[in-house]
Amino acid sequence: MRWLVLLLCASPALACEDPICEVPIDLLRFTRIIDFSSLPSGYGIGRALTGVVDEKGAHFGERFAGQGLETATGHDHLTGLPQPPLTLLPGEEGTNLGTLNLWGDNVLKGHGPRGFPDAGAVGEGAIAVLFDRDQPALAVDIRGGEGGTVTLVFFDRLGRLIQTITRQVDRDTGTLTLLRRGEIPDIAGFTVENEDPEGLGIDNLRFEFRELLGALPAPPGGSDAG
Repeated sequence: MRWLVLLLCASPALACEDPICEVPIDLLRFTRIIDFSSLPSGYGIGRALTGVVDEKGAHFGERFAGQGLETATGHDHLTGLPQPPLTLLPGEEGTNLGTLNLWGDNVLKGHGPRGFPDAGAVGEGAIAVLFDRDQPALAVDIRGGEGGTVTLVFFDRLGRLIQTITRQVDRDTGTLTLLRRGEIPDIAGFTVENEDPEGLGIDNLRFEFRELLGALPAPPGGSDAG
């Protein structure tokens, strides 16, 4: 499967009324990063992983308990809300997570319904992320892409929906840097799924927000954007 690095085509929202706002990458400082460098990997179709993947401060699976899985499009699509408390579930063997060495970096990807080692499964599966501690902000690199879309859905610890964010992707690196409105620390986890012909993965998850480097402009009307 041919992998390309993606470009997120939407401009960052410096001031917005949404529950989670996209901000410039240099605006936030984080104290923890997961780059998946300790996981086994490989070129081409990469490697398959079994079970939930545990990293310091965050864990990775296919979906959350209570969510359904639809695969009719050839990609994983998650349905419904998680049941409380937010609990990770891995995918079945061959349709769980995997890693791919992309230009020297390890990328975490989901395997779609065609199943590993089919190259058409690489990057077409869902990824779910669960934090040990609730977060007010995070940043993540989205890797891969051929003009499709990536969708991130954010939940609190009880499985309640905070926000859904969808972005178009193309052929360059894209980092989503996201700040909870009012810096509320209630992001317990999120899911990543895509509708892209080449599939997508994630890399360099930053969290444990330390400080805001500068002030966010106020939204129209002068209210606080948080």
